[in-house]
Amino acid sequence: MHIHSFPPIADQRASVLILGSMPGKVSLREAQYYAHPRNLFWHFMEEVLGISREAPYSVRCGMLIECRVALWDALKTCTRASSLDSDIDDATMVPNDFASFLRVHSQIQTICFNGAKSESVFRKRVAPSLGRALDGIELQRLPSTSPANASVPLDVKLEQWRAIATWVQRDTGLQY
Repeated sequence: MHIHSFPPIADQRASVLILGSMPGKVSLREAQYYAHPRNLFWHFMEEVLGISREAPYSVRCGMLIECRVALWDALKTCTRASSLDSDIDDATMVPNDFASFLRVHSQIQTICFNGAKSESVFRKRVAPSLGRALDGIELQRLPSTSPANASVPLDVKLEQWRAIATWVQRDTGLQY
């Protein structure tokens, strides 16, 4: 199945960009980032930034923006049979337009990857074309919030995701 990602959730004040790879089937059906009930992303945002995972999706997105956190995916389109990153057909991957995104969102100081696939796509298919646009931007991989990533214990994942608050505070002075 050929699939397309969502537009970014961001405004020009964003200092941290969290990148997934491509929305899964539940997220695509619901038209919401991280809609799968077992995905830990919104749970972590509640723990780290105080964004209630029970709030309506539009409110959660607005709160991310207020926290100066942007959310997007490394890929614009691809073909994938299931929701697993490992099922993405590499030959069909088209990355999102990060050159334009970083021009508009010039306050981005940290790009966090929600798992290995988003990092791999970005480093192999995006970063080489960005050149100096990445100067001064920290690249950090975090453990995937996907329910398929069961090898890392929840408390270890959450501790690593707490870095989001540290980066936002460092870049903006906002407290979490």
